[in-house]
Amino acid sequence: MTDVTCLRLAPVPKRFTRREGMLKMPAQAYTYLNAEDPRLLLPAARKTGLGWPVTASPKGPKDQIGLVIRLDEAAGISAQGYKLAVGPKRIEIESSTPVGAFYGACTLAQILRQSQDAIPCLSISDWPDLPARGVMLDISRDKVPTMETLYHLVDLLSDWKINQLQLYTEHTFAYLAHPTVWERASPVTGEEIMALDQYCRSHFVELVPNQNSFGHMERWLKHDRYRSLAEAPNGCDTEWGHMSHPFSLCATDRRSIRFLAGLYDELLPHFSSRLFNVGCDETIDLGRGRSRKACEERGTGRVYLDFLLDIYRLVTDRGRRMQFWGDIITGYPELIPELPKDMIALEWGYKFDHPFAERCARFSEAQVPFYVCPGASGWNSIVGRAENAVGNIANAAKNGLAQGTAGLLVTEWGDNGHWQPLSVGYLGLMVGAMASWNVKADLTRGLAENLSLHAFQDLTGKTGQAFYDLGNLYLAFAKRTGNSSVPWQMLFSPIDDTAVVDGVRLSEFGDMERRLREIRAAVRGEKTTAPDADIVRVELAHVIATCQLSALIGKMKLGTPAPEDLPQRINEVKRSHEEAWLLRNRPGGLSDSVARMKAG
Repeated sequence: MTDVTCLRLAPVPKRFTRREGMLKMPAQAYTYLNAEDPRLLLPAARKTGLGWPVTASPKGPKDQIGLVIRLDEAAGISAQGYKLAVGPKRIEIESSTPVGAFYGACTLAQILRQSQDAIPCLSISDWPDLPARGVMLDISRDKVPTMETLYHLVDLLSDWKINQLQLYTEHTFAYLAHPTVWERASPVTGEEIMALDQYCRSHFVELVPNQNSFGHMERWLKHDRYRSLAEAPNGCDTEWGHMSHPFSLCATDRRSIRFLAGLYDELLPHFSSRLFNVGCDETIDLGRGRSRKACEERGTGRVYLDFLLDIYRLVTDRGRRMQFWGDIITGYPELIPELPKDMIALEWGYKFDHPFAERCARFSEAQVPFYVCPGASGWNSIVGRAENAVGNIANAAKNGLAQGTAGLLVTEWGDNGHWQPLSVGYLGLMVGAMASWNVKADLTRGLAENLSLHAFQDLTGKTGQAFYDLGNLYLAFAKRTGNSSVPWQMLFSPIDDTAVVDGVRLSEFGDMERRLREIRAAVRGEKTTAPDADIVRVELAHVIATCQLSALIGKMKLGTPAPEDLPQRINEVKRSHEEAWLLRNRPGGLSDSVARMKAG
């Protein structure tokens, strides 16, 4: 029997009322689909997980109907909203659209996950604050997930009412005309994209094509065939320091646009979505190479915008609506009003205090549609940064809604080898789903329990708590390191680099080791039953071992003698990383990722 006060739901519904009584769940009953075209409600029926026979016939015995899913376009329920009622005899879900019914089924499935033989009578009326609620997963630095992993991710995200998925791509789509770029990357093929697109649509998730198209093109431009398209073919000085390799396309070379046109013509037919994210962020070498003269004469912002508009024309000519990262254009606020009003700007920022209010206002005032794009905070951290993720996402959702955002896209990047496992990212992705659906909800209340129940299907609560506590391991240190953590820096800086421990105390590494022992002990006896349960256990053991090595090396950087078996410990962590990687991901990129760990 379930106590309604203990129910954990992610996202938190808008209106929740407890009713008297309990519904004793029958071992066998029917799900009745009440709609002009009942086939539209089949995804909702399946999502409940009840496994009851489904009928669209009104002639069956009414006392055997356990669940009614009703589609009524005149019900006055918002497009993605639903009403869920649990009475003493049956359950009813009502909506005006199939997607609303699906979301009602998602909520019911979460209630049933916490129940045994009976569930409380209740009524829920629910709808999202933001129409677009997305996740962007980096598949270019350096992890390309297997199809099984991607299908599992769609299952999980749709449970949380996420309705948009993007796979951040630089070079990991198998362009038929460009095999040199992806031949060692285990890329996603066109056939796989079409299969994933179909699977996403069956879960009311839009798979949005994503291809960076300006900066972050080094995986292309390092090859002789493409180097002449670069802004700085041999590298240059940038605000990030000197780069010895090419980074961005040259905005003033018309061949760049012809090159992108060819990519788009290959990529886009595999997607049913009418959206297209072309990237165009962090063009840090713009004006420092071949476009220098044009930038001096016309202004760097103008050169950027002109190239962006060229890309816009490519996208619209192919029947798509363009999304682009807004970081560069916000540096030239006087140019924002010139953006086409059917573009979607993506305002990203990954610190808890990122100025979303100020940045979003610039797009809002110019009547340019925009998304807010906070981060899951998993990259450059090993185990994530939970407190920062929650603060960053809450800030984005609150200020985005106030400024009229069209959506929220939470990002999980793979900088420097993508060392964080997928399970580490679940926390940030769930928080993004919760914040974009119900901005006013308390994201921290019951978060570890929600994570355990609805990411890991662990009723003991131990698995979610372990990942939540690991995500706050970085708080053992007073020092903050931007979009990374002290534990990560110990492993990804040379072992003789002691500058990274400036401001760090030996006792803090001792505290980190104590917390790791407590987490490892507390998780014993967990009962994770999710489809990826065995993988999660491997990933959990791996990140704990990696953090233990980080603490050891941190103490060494502060003067503690190195143990004799240090090389063995480093190699064990590398082997563990390889083992965990191959459980969810393709082999391409793995050797590059392992080489990123500089401690060994």
